Amino acid sequence: MPQIDIQRACTAAGIPPDDQISSWARSALQQQPEAGEVTIRLVELAEMQQLNARYRDRDAPTNVLSFPAEKLPEVPDAPLGDIVICAAIIAQEAQAQGKAPSAHWAHMIVHGCLHLLGYDHIEPGEAQQMEGLEREILAELGFPDPYRDA
Repeated sequence: MPQIDIQRACTAAGIPPDDQISSWARSALQQQPEAGEVTIRLVELAEMQQLNARYRDRDAPTNVLSFPAEKLPEVPDAPLGDIVICAAIIAQEAQAQGKAPSAHWAHMIVHGCLHLLGYDHIEPGEAQQMEGLEREILAELGFPDPYRDA
């Protein structure tokens, strides 16, 4: 099971404890049998906006960004990649969508981890597969369907 490293680069209230974040990530990564490392960085709006502008050409903050590491078959414990989450955006979205903050945090952690495993949601078929996995993992964690009102 991959090692989860959590970096707190923000001071927002309502961020779940590290052990909870790690537990959600491990639930999403359980289909990844190799060891490795995932870094989850919790950031302020300004850092997220800079990253989104630099890597996605979108000059606005977003909720989560995933940066998969290059696969190195000869290195069995190679890093899986990095996930960056903007705590303020997560709080805003949870409130706007009428979701429990912990449910939205869990969803964004699972979502980011699935991106590291190669899942995407650009094409409709890919989106359906990824959202199905998100629903399954979140249900196993005791959270409702994050897309029920979408």
